[in-house]
Amino acid sequence: QVQLVESGGRAVQAGGSLRLSCAASGGTFSSYTMGWCRQHQGKARELVSGLSRSALRTYYTDSGKGRFTISRDNVQNTVHLQMDSLKPEDTAVYYCAADRHFGDYVAVTTEMYDYWGQGTQVTVSS
Repeated sequence: QVQLVESGGRAVQAGGSLRLSCAASGGTFSSYTMGWCRQHQGKARELVSGLSRSALRTYYTDSGKGRFTISRDNVQNTVHLQMDSLKPEDTAVYYCAADRHFGDYVAVTTEMYDYWGQGTQVTVSS
């Protein structure tokens, strides 16, 4: 079973950038499909971006398309989310997630993910 620990969340001003990181341990990282999800206060968790095991396939929801970039390092066992041109509506707790099922695909719903980190808070002020 993989353990996930996020870092990099903090308060920034609108238009700024942040790079979130997720360190994985306890499993074979390269075998997991990875993703980033977020949860606005009082709302359900939503997918932001997903990345296949090989990193050849990516997926972004409309909220992050053109502004966010997901990447992974299968040697360092990390996955990152580069967030640029941040907006106040990006304020949320961001979670790293892993899907353990076999195949080189992108998990495009939160229900497809099996393991979650504890989350990191991102706050964007106007």
